[in-house]
Amino acid sequence: MKKTIKKSLMAMALVAPGLMMNVASAQSYNMTVSGASPGGLWSLLGAGLDSALKENFPGSTVTYQTSGGGVANVAILQRDDANLAIIEDSVLQLARDGESPFREPVNDDIRVLAYLYTWSPMQAVIRESVAERYGIKSFEDISEVEAPLTIAINRRGNIASNVAEVMLETIGAGPDELKSWGGDIIYAASGEQTSLIQDRRIDMFLNSLFVGQASIMQAASSVDLKLLSLADETINTVAERTGTNPFVIPGGAYEWAPGDTQTVTVSAALAVRSDMDEEMAYDLTKAFYENYEKIARVHSAMRPLTPEIMASVEVVPYHDGAARYLSEAGLR
Repeated sequence: MKKTIKKSLMAMALVAPGLMMNVASAQSYNMTVSGASPGGLWSLLGAGLDSALKENFPGSTVTYQTSGGGVANVAILQRDDANLAIIEDSVLQLARDGESPFREPVNDDIRVLAYLYTWSPMQAVIRESVAERYGIKSFEDISEVEAPLTIAINRRGNIASNVAEVMLETIGAGPDELKSWGGDIIYAASGEQTSLIQDRRIDMFLNSLFVGQASIMQAASSVDLKLLSLADETINTVAERTGTNPFVIPGGAYEWAPGDTQTVTVSAALAVRSDMDEEMAYDLTKAFYENYEKIARVHSAMRPLTPEIMASVEVVPYHDGAARYLSEAGLR
């Protein structure tokens, strides 16, 4: 009986190799991805990852798990409380270097499979009347003229708040300097920033937002605004300190910003534990890259996604299984 089974399998391999391939592809994965709040873009990305994985491995699932966001997701991966996690590049750099809020480097624990987006730039949006009053034409002018601005940045603990603080410190306009000039820094969520600038309770906000995001458009509907561009030196310093990348908001993206605006962008990567099984990491990476359009379709903001962008993470290494796929695909 055993000989008969063995001969039958050999015959299947010779006569119907496609069938054997189908048997091999019967593998399925039940994964959990840790994101942030429910209902936001990251939850949609979870759905996109689920669709992409199912395409290559029918019966698989990627379940979205809410969390406190990127910083919390590092700890979640370390505890092995999720298989995948969405983490900003700036958070990955802090974790890699063991800088606050991390007590020690965790680079040996974390690897990546892909970037999910690289186009959430830090936008320095100032009321036009305020910019004209103090002669502010660029981001660096804030410190040059020692403008007494009240600036809103994101809430403490949000990585965009960290990056904003570094941006202001880099040009010599940190909290102490602003206060000495008669200004201040206010910590407020994105939605609050819109109301604050519309009510003229702040002069400017500095936040990581998609270009054309509704909150900016809403503010611009009632207040004349201006985008401030960063100098190359500022960009290089901020990028080195925060793990962000240079970014150009193209002229005309807003009616009130006709010229190109240089800044830095906060990106989000799909991270895993470094000890994830290599074949699993390879399979996941292959599925996500080959079916990237399913991820790109979850929201209009995701349209720029390409395999080349997904393969461009530099702040921490790719998992060995992911690196193997990227090499085979000619992406790295």
